[in-house]
Amino acid sequence: MPTTLYYSRSTASLVVHWLLIELGVPHELHELDFDKRDQKSADYLKLNPAGVVPTLVMDGQAITEAAAIVMHLADLHPKAELAPAVATTQRAQYYRWMCFCANTLMPAYRAWFYADEIAGAENSDASRQHARVKLENAWRQVADHLDAHGPYLLGVQRSAADFMLTMLMRWSRNMPKPTDTWPVLHAHAQRMKALPSFKEVYAREGLTDWT
Repeated sequence: MPTTLYYSRSTASLVVHWLLIELGVPHELHELDFDKRDQKSADYLKLNPAGVVPTLVMDGQAITEAAAIVMHLADLHPKAELAPAVATTQRAQYYRWMCFCANTLMPAYRAWFYADEIAGAENSDASRQHARVKLENAWRQVADHLDAHGPYLLGVQRSAADFMLTMLMRWSRNMPKPTDTWPVLHAHAQRMKALPSFKEVYAREGLTDWT
C-alpha cells in the first residue's frame, strides 16, 4: 500500500510533508478541506479519532501526532542521520527537544490561536496574553540554548527536531514578537529554509509567506 499523508496546507502536517520530501520517501497526498470539515468526516475519524492533521498511513497503519510521525520517519531512515543513536546522551537531548516542541510550544500556540477554547470568548484576551507570555519565554529558552550549544538543537548535527522547531517558528510570523526577533532563531530558520526540501514543500503547498 502507498504511503499517504492526510494533510491541510500550512498546518502541523507541514513538517511531515517537508520531511517526506527531505528523506525522498515516495508518498501520496490526501488534502483535507477544513472549510468543509473533511477532518471531521466519518471516514477520516476512523484513521484519526481526534479529527486533526497530520495522519500518515504507512504499510496500512495510521500514525498520528506530528512529533511521533517525525521521529518514526527519522528512525526509518538512519542514513539521513536525523536522529542520534538510541541510548546515547544526544538521543536524550533529541527526545527533550521533540517533547519541548510537542508539549510546550504547540499547546501554547493552540491557546494563542484558539483562545476562546480554554476560558470562553469573554476571557479570550486574557488567555491569549497568557499564551503569548508562555511562548515568548519558551522561545527565549531556545534562543539561549542555541547561543550556547548551536547552531542546531543538538549542536553541529541537524536533526528531525530542527524541522519541528522551524515549522513552529513559522507559526509566530504574525505574532507581536515573532521568532525572527531573536537573531539566533532567525539564523537557524534561514539555514533550514535554505534546504531544497523546504522550497519544494512550499511549492507543493502553495505557500509564499515567511520566505
